[in-house]
Amino acid sequence: MNVSSILKTKGSDIMTVRPTETVQNAAMRLRLKGVGALIVSNDGVTLNGIITERAISDGVAVHGGAVGGMHVSDLMITGVFTCAPSDSIADAARLMTNKRLRHLPVMDGGRLVGIVSVGDILKYRLDEVLLEAHVLQDVAIAHR
Repeated sequence: MNVSSILKTKGSDIMTVRPTETVQNAAMRLRLKGVGALIVSNDGVTLNGIITERAISDGVAVHGGAVGGMHVSDLMITGVFTCAPSDSIADAARLMTNKRLRHLPVMDGGRLVGIVSVGDILKYRLDEVLLEAHVLQDVAIAHR
């Protein structure tokens, strides 16, 4: 299975924030949406960076209370690792594990098409395991 399978299930809604917005505004959006990261993009299609809860907490540790008034571009992570919709879920999970990433933007031909989280991958894999278990249980029952 590939990353596009996850996007089909969860949808490809992408929450973005402009680099010029304040960190406080980004933090409020993270809280209201119950997510851990926002894609930083000027146009909602290209990837400038990513702002995460961790980046904001690091910003508070370094800049104190002034962090809320800073621009997202001051704290965003650049050089973001990405994956493609055609990448296998195992490869995406391996990249996230090796690089200690919780969020992985999905790019298709230079265009942002989604984002997957560790939770998305875990849910997909758990659903697969449960389906396999049910199939094996049905086979066992049928052969009694």
